[in-house]
Amino acid sequence: MMSRPYNFSAGPAAISEEVLAIAAAEMLDWHGCGMSVMEMSHRGKEFGQIHAQAQADLRTLLAIPEHFHLLFMQGGAWAQNAIVPLNLSRGETVDFVVTGAWSQKSTKEAQKYCRAHIAASSEDTGFTTLPAPATWQLSDRPAYIHLCSNETIHGVEFHELPDLRALGCDAPLVIDFSSHVASRPVDWSRVGLAFAGAQKNLGPAGLTLVVVREDLLDRALPTCPSAFTYQTVAQHGSMFNTPPTYAIYIASLVFQWLLRLGGIKAVEARNTAKARCLYEAIDQSALYTNPVDPACRSRMNIPFHLRDAELQDAFLAGARDRGLLQLKGHKSVGGMRASLYNAMPMEGVLALVEYLRDFEQTHG
Repeated sequence: MMSRPYNFSAGPAAISEEVLAIAAAEMLDWHGCGMSVMEMSHRGKEFGQIHAQAQADLRTLLAIPEHFHLLFMQGGAWAQNAIVPLNLSRGETVDFVVTGAWSQKSTKEAQKYCRAHIAASSEDTGFTTLPAPATWQLSDRPAYIHLCSNETIHGVEFHELPDLRALGCDAPLVIDFSSHVASRPVDWSRVGLAFAGAQKNLGPAGLTLVVVREDLLDRALPTCPSAFTYQTVAQHGSMFNTPPTYAIYIASLVFQWLLRLGGIKAVEARNTAKARCLYEAIDQSALYTNPVDPACRSRMNIPFHLRDAELQDAFLAGARDRGLLQLKGHKSVGGMRASLYNAMPMEGVLALVEYLRDFEQTHG
């Protein structure tokens, strides 16, 4: 394939060239059936094969236990901020751990459907740290505990999920793992429900993954729409309404690609090496800075600032000239951000590091 630029977008994000090449080859005719996947009936045998393979491969990839249901839904993580409390809160108190912009949004949205209690927040540090679980002020009997295990905008990550049992809490833990799903293993013994938009690590926008423990399926409020009720979606095998068929197909190719790379352990090692390479370049520089506590730095989303903000436009223009795209930080925090999702190769990180050093030599 022709050389492509390196896309550091936070999402929709880069997809493996290997995956895109397969999709291109199968665009007009999937496996000799004479149809594009986009033309298939979601209830036909052809798409049934794609759907079943995607479910099986994802369960293998993430080592998801059998007592968890895999749901392919729509609406993205934004919608899950409403769908989760409609399914799990029973209108009661839900505890939120606020560690950045996305957990803030989750808290605000949930307030429409339940009593949202902020059990901990790192806002006083500018969301550059994570509050230790031992300091959380949990409610007496929360319906569940919500946290965003990787904050895309502020660049903080829970490298280990909290053990709520050690805190004397038996409520289920709900995690928004949209921006680091399939980048590392998940300790499912500590999770009740996990959700993710696909457009960062799993494929194109349009597909939403929900992994929910079986015993949590019967809690939905009567007002929860049928298409968003986990129990209904699970009973119909994610086919209660027409699913995002093409997005599921691309995600299935991504799952197969990740398995060919060696699975989640191998993928985690790649991601750790990529992040270490970029953080070292930033930390050793006199021009760039990353504000996040090293103990909780994200391996997926790395924000950084130029100490001289007047150089930002020149930095971005030079990056584009070198084929380094989408490095501008989120408007709410400014600066720069490099997202190193699974599809970003080490070669892209090395190209960015080389540019950082060259730009500093010229402008530092």
